[in-house]
Order: sequence, then C-alpha cells, then structure tokens
Amino acid sequence: MTSRRARVQWLVLPVLALATACTTSEATQPPPELAQRGTVMTTVSPTRQDLTNSVSLSGTVTMNPVFGIVAPVAGQMRYLDVKQPENTPTKPTRIGSVWAGGRPNHVEVPAGATFAGRLVDDRSTVTAGMPVASAKLAGYGIVAEISSDKAYQIADGLTAIQAQIKNGPGPFPCAVLGTIAALPAGTIPAPPPADPPADQQQVPAGGSAPPPAPPADEPAEPAGGTEGSAASGLRLVCTAPADTKLINGAAATLKIVTQTAANALVVPVEAVAGGQGKGTVEVVKDDGTTQLVQVELGLTDGKVIEVRSGLKGDEKLSVPGPNLPPGEDADQGSGGK
Repeated sequence: MTSRRARVQWLVLPVLALATACTTSEATQPPPELAQRGTVMTTVSPTRQDLTNSVSLSGTVTMNPVFGIVAPVAGQMRYLDVKQPENTPTKPTRIGSVWAGGRPNHVEVPAGATFAGRLVDDRSTVTAGMPVASAKLAGYGIVAEISSDKAYQIADGLTAIQAQIKNGPGPFPCAVLGTIAALPAGTIPAPPPADPPADQQQVPAGGSAPPPAPPADEPAEPAGGTEGSAASGLRLVCTAPADTKLINGAAATLKIVTQTAANALVVPVEAVAGGQGKGTVEVVKDDGTTQLVQVELGLTDGKVIEVRSGLKGDEKLSVPGPNLPPGEDADQGSGGK
C-alpha cells in the first residue's frame, strides 16, 4: 500500500510543477495595450456610384383595362359630344378641352383606346392633373394595384418601368397609360332622342301604332350602347411592346424606377444619423479626434445613401455613425428610484 501511494505522489508532483510554471509565465506577461475610451476603431470613406430608387408592384395581365385621363392645366372643363367609334381608333380622340386664360387646352384619349366616361360635370372647374375622363384600352394591358403609402413615391417617377411576366416574357419596358389616381364612376350622356316620345307621336292615317314600351321588368337598352366606367382604386396601367405574348390573367411584376443619380457620392447608411434629406456624420481626423458634420442626403438603396453636400469625398467617417448617449434614467422605471 505504501509503495502504491509513493508512485502516485511521484506522478502528481511533475504535473503540479508544470501547471505552476505555466501560471507563473502567463502572469509575468504584460497585459495587451488597450485603446483609449472613445477611440474610433472602424472607419469608411465615401465612394461614387450610380444610384437608383425603385418600387416593385405585383400586377396582372388584363383585357381592356380602364385608365384615367387628366386635365393638362387648371381651368374649366368643357366636353365634346363623342360618338362611339365603329373600330378601334388609330389616332387620338379629342373628348374636350380645359379652358384657361381664354384658350383651350385639348384633352384626348390616346390611339388604341376608346372614351369610357366623363368623371366631372361639364363646365366644372378642375385642377392640373385631376382625372377628368376614363378611357378603355382595346387589348391587353398590365394592371397593378397601388397602396396609398406608395402613391406619392410613384406619382413623380413613372418614366421608366420594367415588367416581368411570371414564367413568361420579360423583362421588357412597359408604357404607362394615364394616371395612377383613383377614378370615380364615369358616365357618358345618352344622345338626345331623335324622335318625340311614343305617347306624343301621332299615328298617321292608315298607319300603324309605334311598338309598345318594354315591360317594367325588362329595362330598355341604354342609348349610346354604354353607361360609362366603374370606379377604380389607385392603380397603374401599362402596355407591353406589340411583339410580347400576353395571356389574360397571368401574374406580372413591375419595377418602377422613381429616381436616378449618376456618379453620386455615397456612404454606408450605418455611417449616417438622421433622414428626410438631412443627416449628420462623424468625421475622423488624422490625429484621431472626431468632428460632427451636417450633410444633405439624397437617394438610398438601403445599403448606401447619397450625400449631396457637406463632404468632399476624401474624409474618413466612423461606423456606426453619431448617436446620442442613453439618458441617465434609461435603466430606471417610469417611477424613478
């Protein structure tokens, strides 16, 4: 028994000596030098690139979609009596004019579409851009519903639209028709009757009486062959190139480029505090000190943001950007101590 304990002691002693040596060696090494509190460890510099803002919408290929025609200027809307065409028009159809300053500003339905209804009363005062008529496209269009929170973002950027049919053609340019504004129900006034009412007609001698009026439960066919257009919500209507094969009801995606900036000065969004056109960045000087600089902001793609003024382009910026320190009562409850 004694010899066994002796052997165990001889095995443990070298292990303890090794552990003591390692601990002593590590303890004698000086701690790594730490940067002073507040030192900026990560910096970035502005770069230049082309930048675009875009909005994506889900759409559907639709036959004969209705779209709105707007007043070109503010003034008084005066309609013309428009006859329904026998064929699809190959030229624009004038439906009236907005009179302003004693001059008419013509309102026309584009070629390939027909007049579908008046949206305001004749001789109403209208504002520029206000829908005054609805039109119906003859053929296929792509219709995308628009949520109200995107309306203003899209309204000023309808110059470049790309469309992609799900599992079909695309991407291809899609030409916008009319306005994205919601449309009220449109009406087309019935033309005046060519003959006096039946109860006022006189039956000539030897002649036959006019045909009887239809029963009350069988409404007569409306004069003019159309009653106008139904109301619609905010939506965008555009047309594909003529050689694009479309199928009614097919799903589509529309990408609307609302703004572009060529060779813009950009920085990562994490380097900027603020928004709505104004922000603040923290410039790191050569000696390590920092300075807050106010900047004017522009477009962003979610990763970088355009800096329109405030920076030269050769600065170093801290990342993340400047931020206010938490309040002294941030860790306290609403009732304080």
